[in-house]
Amino acid sequence: MPYTVPARPATRTPAPLRHALQSRLDALAAAHRVPGAQLVLDTGTQLLSLHTGTADAGTGTPLTPDTAVPLGSLTKPYTAALVLLLSDDGDLDLDEPVAGHLPELRGLPEVTVRHLLSHTGGLPTGPDSDTASATRGGRYLASLCTADQALFPPGTDFSYSNAGYVAAGRLVEAITGMPWHEAVRALLLDPLGTVPAFIGDTTVTRPRAAGHAVNTATGEVRPVRQNLAPLEAPAGALLAGAADLAAFGRALTGRSGVLPPAVAKEMRRGENGARPGTLADGWGLGVALYRRGERVWCGHDGNAQGTSCHLRAEPESGVVVAFTGNAGGATALWRDLTGELERIAGIQVPAAPLPAAGRGRPAALPDCLGTYRNGGTAYRVSAGPDGSPALSVDGDLALPLVCYPDLSYDLLDPVTGRPEPGGRFHRDPVTGRVDRVQVSGRTARRTDDG
Repeated sequence: MPYTVPARPATRTPAPLRHALQSRLDALAAAHRVPGAQLVLDTGTQLLSLHTGTADAGTGTPLTPDTAVPLGSLTKPYTAALVLLLSDDGDLDLDEPVAGHLPELRGLPEVTVRHLLSHTGGLPTGPDSDTASATRGGRYLASLCTADQALFPPGTDFSYSNAGYVAAGRLVEAITGMPWHEAVRALLLDPLGTVPAFIGDTTVTRPRAAGHAVNTATGEVRPVRQNLAPLEAPAGALLAGAADLAAFGRALTGRSGVLPPAVAKEMRRGENGARPGTLADGWGLGVALYRRGERVWCGHDGNAQGTSCHLRAEPESGVVVAFTGNAGGATALWRDLTGELERIAGIQVPAAPLPAAGRGRPAALPDCLGTYRNGGTAYRVSAGPDGSPALSVDGDLALPLVCYPDLSYDLLDPVTGRPEPGGRFHRDPVTGRVDRVQVSGRTARRTDDG
């Protein structure tokens, strides 16, 4: 039986606040070309649930509070919670090698369950979904989890990895004897009151939203197809609404009986070596951490094909904010909306990590030139026309870098020319050579010199 704790009563939010936020949600959705969006703000004593627009621009189906949106990587905290529940029951130890349960990880015998959940195992991210669809889970992991593919010694750094969560899902299956879909439904979704919905499952009658993209030639917003290999389900297959995300957020803060307090606290505890760069200020077991003053929020972001979903929860105050949007532009909408929440409701919700401090003035970093790899992805740092470094991914357009003495760097937006946080380089502590680069939370290991 789930651990039970008393929940603070939620009351209706005063009408002026509801009206003001609804007005801004409507306006921002229109400005960012997002067909539909949901917002839930739960302060512990007041509950606000808003929605706007359509679930599918092709059919005009209205988006409602019950509409399920593809969550993308926001699936990962649910998978992590499953693993923590199994650990709490004594079925596994977070600090035992994963290879003891999954032989396909025997090539990385030092990677533990904790490393998987915190992205500190040094695993590459994994191939695209089309490639992953052509293989089985065991072979997929065995081909990636090898010493020559490892990005760094386990527990010493951070690299966001879908493959790590494929492994976590297979671990759940090995322990429970149930497919991941059944385990997450029985142990987490049903207790949370979430009606299950998954990418690729056509049997669920729950209303669903399509993801959307903007046709750059015509400006028309069009629905797009979700593309996720079945084996990647533990990393990105869930669909849910903002109300469902808020219920999970309450569990993360300890305001729900679904997660025992010890499990919620363990998920929120920052892991040594977890330096996620532009993704967050820190990382726990399945959740990102965002520091604001003396308080630490937890949560996660998720992007499927044409969707952008976000969850933030602050344990000390009990505030939970959940957002879903069914277009790529919803990421910018979310950032603007957090500003409106501060202005209108007085709540500082962290949309992104704190800006880097103490970096100093831009500095040359000539020894960063070269090729770096994460699995099948190649990152090339070469000298641009003016001699300064530029970064390209798999041969795409190279973006100029602005490097700093602390080895962090900004990427220059090709349209606006504005610097945007990009990541950081890493020097080998013995040789002093630049041997890794982190790009948007994914680390790549250097394979040659420029």
